[in-house]
Amino acid sequence: MCISKYLSALVLCLLAVASAKADEQTEKREARRAAWAAIGVQDFEAKPVKALSAKKIAEFPAIEAGQGAAADDKYFYAIVNYVIGKYRRDNGEFVSRWVGTRGGPIGHLNSCFPEGGKLLCANSNHPNLPMASSIEVFDTKTMTHIDSKSLGVMDEGSLVWFDHYKDGWIAGFAHYDDDTGLPFKDHNYASVVTYDSEWRRTGGYALPKAVLDRMAPQAASGGAIGNDGRLYLLGHDRREMYVMEFPKMGPVLQHVATIDVPTEGQAFAFDSKNPRQVWGISRPRRSVVFYELPLMD
Repeated sequence: MCISKYLSALVLCLLAVASAKADEQTEKREARRAAWAAIGVQDFEAKPVKALSAKKIAEFPAIEAGQGAAADDKYFYAIVNYVIGKYRRDNGEFVSRWVGTRGGPIGHLNSCFPEGGKLLCANSNHPNLPMASSIEVFDTKTMTHIDSKSLGVMDEGSLVWFDHYKDGWIAGFAHYDDDTGLPFKDHNYASVVTYDSEWRRTGGYALPKAVLDRMAPQAASGGAIGNDGRLYLLGHDRREMYVMEFPKMGPVLQHVATIDVPTEGQAFAFDSKNPRQVWGISRPRRSVVFYELPLMD
């Protein structure tokens, strides 16, 4: 009984000491905060995130609509892993397709964009580890593979999208929470990286936590630079597009708007005729969706 009383008293004493130390630390923090406030230091306040909505223009069935879509002046292209379908953009009529091989060198085509009669596409070895990526180029007239640039194994993760940026490139890389990812890097390690014209790294950005949380346990499946200079991103399965501005300081992109869109994430491309119009996919419906984004201030 005496030992029990002694231990109880000791516990109470230790709790009192800990409480006193916590109070002392709180007082010190408040004093420091007051001192910083006296010289004009304020808490950071992020810009409010605008809520906007896109308008669907058209939708076309396409069996290849599993990873992304793109379009030039006459045709749209539906992309899935190792198959690309070519369709007339005026009526959705099938024209031709490129077909790779299951388990072959091109295994996970994710996003593409048209340029000068070519489709430039992001490819990776997902779901295999270690993560390795490449850029694959296709002739849109003949629907044949014509060029490849291997980026090899990259610490940044798995390449999911890329675009022209300044005098070089900008690219998005994914990490995953499941067994297709690394055990020491979850979806929070997804990033955006800039390169020069020879694909030598020049810089990069982290994504805001609020956006990473919305895309968990995956990452951004699509990304492109808009005609307003902002970065537009789609996640893996939510019907929303995230609009990012490049920060004037610091390493984290600024989330300035979320746009409700008529597709469930995945890769997309801006239209070649109208820079506010987008070609994306509905993976559940296996269709290519054409829609228009609202103007940003």
